[in-house]
Amino acid sequence: MKKYKFTIHGNEYDVHIKTVEDNIIDLEVNGSAYQVEVDKVIQPAKTPKLVRSRVVPPAETKPGEVTGAKAAVAPAGKISSPLPGTVVNIMVREGDTVKVGQKLMVLEAMKMENNIDSDKDGKVVSIPVRPGQSVMEGDTLIEIGE
Repeated sequence: MKKYKFTIHGNEYDVHIKTVEDNIIDLEVNGSAYQVEVDKVIQPAKTPKLVRSRVVPPAETKPGEVTGAKAAVAPAGKISSPLPGTVVNIMVREGDTVKVGQKLMVLEAMKMENNIDSDKDGKVVSIPVRPGQSVMEGDTLIEIGE
């Protein structure tokens, strides 16, 4: 698993950790096997995993259906930022007609580019953000009207 070299009071020790299960560690010190019980095992930090839920436009949602992760709450017709980030690119202009699922803009968050798609059909009424602008979770990105 892991190999370490320790020097204690001038003596060198080659330590090879073989397995760690709960609070029991199997290891070798200079070729001799040992089983060590520790009070608390320190787990290495794990990289968080981003899991995206499928975006379900309101027209497809059935009463009582859960659509995945809770989206940022915005008034009807407003598309809000799902997380803090920076606007990278805007694919539409005010006055454009958009369809459900159409890519409206790209938002960079946590070093990943996230597509922001339309959740309704309509006309782009306003775009209160610009490329390069930082936004917080829940900020309005685009307003879509009838």
